[in-house]
Amino acid sequence: MSDDVLLDDPFTVPTRYWHPTGDGRLQCDVCPRACKLRDNQRGVCFVRGRTADQVVLTSYGLSSGFCVDPIEKKPLNHFLPGTSVLSFGTAGCNLACRFCQNWDISKSKETARLSDAASPEALARAVVEAGARSVAFTYNDPVIFLEYAIDVADACHAEGIKTVAVTAGYVCDAPRRDLFAVIDAANVDLKGFTEDFYRHIAMGELRPVLDTLTYLVHETDTWVEITTLLIPGHNDGDEELAAMTRWIADELGPDVPLHFSAFHPDYRMLDVPPTPPSTLTRARRIAMDQGLRFVYTGNVHDAEGDTTICAGCGAAAIERDWYDITAYRLDGEGRCRSCGATLAGVFDGPVGEWGRRRMPVHIATKGAPR
Repeated sequence: MSDDVLLDDPFTVPTRYWHPTGDGRLQCDVCPRACKLRDNQRGVCFVRGRTADQVVLTSYGLSSGFCVDPIEKKPLNHFLPGTSVLSFGTAGCNLACRFCQNWDISKSKETARLSDAASPEALARAVVEAGARSVAFTYNDPVIFLEYAIDVADACHAEGIKTVAVTAGYVCDAPRRDLFAVIDAANVDLKGFTEDFYRHIAMGELRPVLDTLTYLVHETDTWVEITTLLIPGHNDGDEELAAMTRWIADELGPDVPLHFSAFHPDYRMLDVPPTPPSTLTRARRIAMDQGLRFVYTGNVHDAEGDTTICAGCGAAAIERDWYDITAYRLDGEGRCRSCGATLAGVFDGPVGEWGRRRMPVHIATKGAPR
């Protein structure tokens, strides 16, 4: 089918990460699932599928909604602290986590949920009008709508807007390089540290996620932070936490921030209890014992676990109350005011004052995204 025919549907665009298998199917090469598709068949992610003789993206320019959030909600504690970010996602996901906290979006098979539409240029203008410093591809994984994400990133960069990807990192090498070439900061969801957990709980593989983290830290300028949702009895054991945090310290470096987040029963794990605060405290202690300098706790009220400590002198450099910054002791370039040490991260001016508010955004341009 020609590109002109596809353009009859403004939300469906051709893609280039695929190849024929030799048995009449087309294999999608975006992620390690390697979905092999017959005509009119969708991949596991639902938004990528085969139309005639090519694999297409069926959600270009569509979103489940737009909100302005504090950047700390992504969570990113070392990237433009205190500023706001315009957040949006689409539908579908290339993993099938039993514990998904955004399952109504990421597991959706209904494009009718995608009620908002905007061209990349309209979205960039909306970020500027909202007074946000960045745009975040979040709620579901930008890996599966990367053509739209890349175009939005280009439009935002033209307006001086930074880009953020909240991702599980489950992506193949070529699309990974193309996507993260336009991403300024990423929070990567490291769901656990065993292949068994990924295989039976997330329905994926661990190795590609570690490859993504290694690539981002060592081969790009993208600022990286990591989040692990601690699920009681599944990925919160001392041995696994020690192995994971030791790997982060050794392979990525001690300055990569790590966020331990509390699980609440949801989706297909309603029988698992919420994560006790003591588990987060224990995990944080283990991570710091393994040499990580910036370890945070999330989804709980924990002043100590919200505080950024200067690695140079041990002073409290940034104090937070949830998403509110209550004390900020860095200069405009991220240097500690007590000792002058430079904090790892991205700091380019005085701290913002966005706080914990969350504001839905309506983008005026509806209909065709291009």
